[in-house]
Amino acid sequence: MPTITAKQVAPFGPRDAGAILTLDDFEAADFEPGRRYELIHGVLIVTPPLLEEERDANEELGHWLRNYQQSHPQGKCLDLTLPEQNVRTTLHNRRCDRVIWAGLGRRPRSRGQVGRRDVPTIVVEFPSASPSDRQRDYEEKRTEYRDLGVREYWIVDRFRRTLTVYHRRGARWAKRVVREDETYRTPLLPGFELPLAKLLAVSDRYAR
Repeated sequence: MPTITAKQVAPFGPRDAGAILTLDDFEAADFEPGRRYELIHGVLIVTPPLLEEERDANEELGHWLRNYQQSHPQGKCLDLTLPEQNVRTTLHNRRCDRVIWAGLGRRPRSRGQVGRRDVPTIVVEFPSASPSDRQRDYEEKRTEYRDLGVREYWIVDRFRRTLTVYHRRGARWAKRVVREDETYRTPLLPGFELPLAKLLAVSDRYAR
C-alpha cells in the first residue's frame, strides 16, 4: 500500500487499517472515535476497544490511583494517570491501557516536541485472551517500554491471575510476579497499595 500522509486522509478510520504512515504523520492525524489506533513498523493498526471486563478493571485501578493522589499524605507524588494513552517509542506509537507519571512535581509533558516529552513512570497493560495480543504485551512492549525509559511495567493478567511487574535494575528489567492473594507496593508510589484479588474481582463479575 502506498504511503499516505495525515493531510491526505483525515480522519482515519477502520477502512484505513494497513496504511503506511510516518510517526510524525500518525501524531498529526485525526481519527474516528470508537477504535484503538497504533502505528507498528510504520503500519496503521486499528483494533476494537477493550472488552468491558478489561475497561472496568482499568477504571477501577484509575479510581484507586486518583484516591491515592487526593487523599494519601504522599499522594502528591502521583502527577497524572491516564487511560488509553498513546505513547511514542523508538519505532512505534503504542496505545497503552494506562500510563502513570510520578515524581515530577508538575504536570507531565505528554505532547509536543518528542525530545521534551516526559516518559511515563509506569505503564499498565490488561492483556486479552488473544495469543497475538499476549505476545505483544509480554514480549514486544516489554522491550520497547524498557528502552524508552519507563521505570515499571505492570501486566494485569486476569487469565493467569497474576500481576507481572518489570522494574529497572540498571539498564535491564528485573521481573516480579505478584500472585492473586498478594498486595503490590512500589517505591515509585509510596503508600499506594494494589490488592490484586480485589482488582481481578472487577473483571470476574462479567464471567458470572
